[in-house]
Amino acid sequence: MSSSLRKNKHFVTLMTAQAISSLGDWLSIVAIITLVGLKWEATPMQMSFIILSLALPMALLGPISGTIADRMERKTLMIFSDVVRGVLILLLTLATKVWMVYGCLFLIGIFSSVFVPAKNGKLKELVQDEHIKGAISLSSTIDSSTKIIGPLVSGILVSTMGTYNVFYIDSATFFLSALFILLLPKALNETEAVEGMEKKGGPSFKEEIKVGMGFIKESRFLLYGLFLLGVSLLILQLSDSQIIVLLRELTDVSPDLFGYTVTGAGVGMLVTGIFLSKKTEYNAFFYMCFGVLGIGIGFGTMAILTYYDLSLSLLWVPALGFLAGGSAGFVFIPFQAAAQVKTPVHMTGRVFGVVNSTTTTATIIGPLAGGGLATIIGIIPSFIVTSSLLIVLFIVSVSVRNKVEEGEKDVTESQSRTQGATTL
Repeated sequence: MSSSLRKNKHFVTLMTAQAISSLGDWLSIVAIITLVGLKWEATPMQMSFIILSLALPMALLGPISGTIADRMERKTLMIFSDVVRGVLILLLTLATKVWMVYGCLFLIGIFSSVFVPAKNGKLKELVQDEHIKGAISLSSTIDSSTKIIGPLVSGILVSTMGTYNVFYIDSATFFLSALFILLLPKALNETEAVEGMEKKGGPSFKEEIKVGMGFIKESRFLLYGLFLLGVSLLILQLSDSQIIVLLRELTDVSPDLFGYTVTGAGVGMLVTGIFLSKKTEYNAFFYMCFGVLGIGIGFGTMAILTYYDLSLSLLWVPALGFLAGGSAGFVFIPFQAAAQVKTPVHMTGRVFGVVNSTTTTATIIGPLAGGGLATIIGIIPSFIVTSSLLIVLFIVSVSVRNKVEEGEKDVTESQSRTQGATTL
């Protein structure tokens, strides 16, 4: 973290709240899967609805949630979202049927879909444009770290303390996150904008959603970058969800190999986040293109080495996981950072609501399509196909790179952007 960001106490407070809340997310997921999958002996279809219940509202409600995040005071919205999610996690301790779990998770997904764009908008308020790339990289690093630490901690807590005690701890993380957010300032320009909209009868909710979508269409980088992000994530999920099936093809497969591979991918993304957090100026689209290539090479090499049943899989499989995870970081982090820079503060909710909706949709469709593809053509050919698709996407992206960069409109300057004008 740069010295400027370290001195920004409001940014540090927001990142602390994000770290606590993200860690709690992973605590609950492992505990829920343990409860429903092991104790209640749910069917495979019932298990698939666990993640779907949480992800579906985030995929469907992204643009709407983003507009809400732009219309309302973000600090209040984030606190409300955290408190409600904390209560919903507590209600999980009372659930006796799997449909009750689905209901709680669906509601948690709704409020998570509001929290994410509100957090991104608040980040834009608190950090100057020249430091926003480092801030986004650090935010992504926190997310990557919690994905590594969270499941590990949750597994230990579930085995030592029991599932329901983990729910209590997870609920407490949301309340603690809300307390940290309470320390953040309210944005003066945002408060005045909301009041002005109420008094003057500003644009309707539907019109605001159209404005947000129109803003993305006007920017070649945002439009093609979002396309590149969504398609690459979709293709990534085709194979990512089937890695455990691929690893079963190896003669010397270890029971711990999948865990090491996931850890390697998480560490790779973490390293990328740390690397990018130290850079303030870089070509986001360039990094995204080569990130896509890196993912393709990682998955393709993994399939080829599996086909030849190469020994010492405990070494090369996690290493390729590290390559794929690090490359994925070069796709996701630069896009988010550049999108923050290019988007005026009063539109961040709508823009990142669409981004969140796109990425969540890809994570839903990808695993389903990946399972079907592997069933039809086989696991190794499916990895070769997805690897080839990513390499083709890289070639196409590089070929249009000049058009994207030359036609990019500068939308980072906005009269409504009044950095630093905050009030308690």
